[in-house]
Amino acid sequence: MALPSNFTLLQVVPELETGGAEQSTIDVARAVIAAGGRALVATRGGRMTARLEADGGRLAQMPVQSKNPLVMLGNAARLVDLIRSEKVSLVHARSRAPAFSALSAAQFTHTPFVATYHGVYKAKSGLKRWYNAVMTRGDLVIANSDYTREHVLAEHPLDPDKVIAIPRGVDLDRFNPTWVTPDRVEALREGWGIAADDRRTRFLLAGRVTRIKGHPTIIEAAARMKAQGRDDFLILFAGDDQGRTGYGEELAKMVADAGLDDRIKIVGHCDDMPAAYLLADVSILPTTVPESFGRAAVEPQAMGRPVIASNHGGTTETVVDGISGWLVPPGEPTAWAAAMLKAIDLGPGRRGEMGEAGMNRTRQLYRVDAMCEATLAAYERVLAAYRLPRERD
Repeated sequence: MALPSNFTLLQVVPELETGGAEQSTIDVARAVIAAGGRALVATRGGRMTARLEADGGRLAQMPVQSKNPLVMLGNAARLVDLIRSEKVSLVHARSRAPAFSALSAAQFTHTPFVATYHGVYKAKSGLKRWYNAVMTRGDLVIANSDYTREHVLAEHPLDPDKVIAIPRGVDLDRFNPTWVTPDRVEALREGWGIAADDRRTRFLLAGRVTRIKGHPTIIEAAARMKAQGRDDFLILFAGDDQGRTGYGEELAKMVADAGLDDRIKIVGHCDDMPAAYLLADVSILPTTVPESFGRAAVEPQAMGRPVIASNHGGTTETVVDGISGWLVPPGEPTAWAAAMLKAIDLGPGRRGEMGEAGMNRTRQLYRVDAMCEATLAAYERVLAAYRLPRERD
C-alpha cells in the first residue's frame, strides 16, 4: 500500500522485550519502511531493538514504561520535541501508560493519534475505567480481535465506526516449517536436555512466565496423568520471567513437590520459537484469563502443530475445536489432563492432520502482511480525515 510522501510513523510501546504488542510494533515498522516511510519507536528499549534497527527503524529511547505522573509529564514533553523534530505524521500508542504521554503530545502538536487495544483491560472502578479509556480518546481504536472489539464497545460509549478489528498477524516466512533446518531443532533439544531417544509426546507452553498463563493448571493436570500410570509425555515451559523470579521458583517447587521433575522442564526464554514448535508435538495455552488474541495459539498452528487452548477470549476465534486443536475449560486440571491424553493417544498421524488443518487456516486468516496492510489502511483513513477540513478551508 502506498503511503503519503514523507510519511513518518511514531509508535509508542513500553518495552521491546517480548510479546504480541512488541512483535506487532516491529512488524508494522517494517511494513512502513517497505512502503517508503520512516518508522520511529519510542520505548524504554529491550532485546527486540536490534530487529527494529536491522529493518531500518529508529529507536527513541525514553522511560515511557513508567506510570509515575512526573515521568509521564516529562515523556509528553520529549514526545512533543520528537514529533516536531522528525515531522511525525501519525502517533500510534500500544499501551495505556505511554498513551497518556503520547496522546498529550499528539494533541499539542495537532498530530493524528491511533491506539491499539492489545489486551482486555478490566475495570472494577470508575477510576480504572477512566485510565483504560485513554486508549479510546484518539482518532481511531484498533482492536486485535473481534473479541477485543466487542469488549471495547461494551466498556466505553464509542461510535462503533471508530473501533476496528485487525487480527494480529504471523510472519509466515519466519514461522514456516520447511524453512527450519534440523540443526536448529537439534540445538534446542540438546540445550533443553532432552535425550535423542526420548519418544514421549512433547507439550509446549510458550509465553511469559506469569500466573495468568496457567502453568499451575498444567502441573496439576500432569499429576493426574501420572496418577493414571502415564509416563509417555514431556511438558516444556518456555518463556521469560521478566525478572519476576518468585513465580518461577514457585513453579519449580510445585513440579518438585508433585514428583514431576522427569516430566516437566522449565527451560526459560527461547529465541528460536519456530524450532521450539517443531521440537514439540502439541502446543498448549491454558490461560486463566481470556487472551485478547493469543499469538501463542496461532504461531504453532503456522508450524503445523495442533493446539490445546482455554475456551475463552480470542483463542475461540483462532483454534477450531476438534479440527485444529481442542478448547478446554480454563483452570480445570481434570479436563486438561483428559485433553492432553487424547492428544497423546491420537498418535502422530492424526495429530499431523490436525496440524495441517491449522496451518492452512492460519495462512488464510492470520498473515502478518494482511495485518500490516490493514493497519496502513487505517492510518490512511485517519490522515484523510485530517486532510478534509484543510481542503475545505
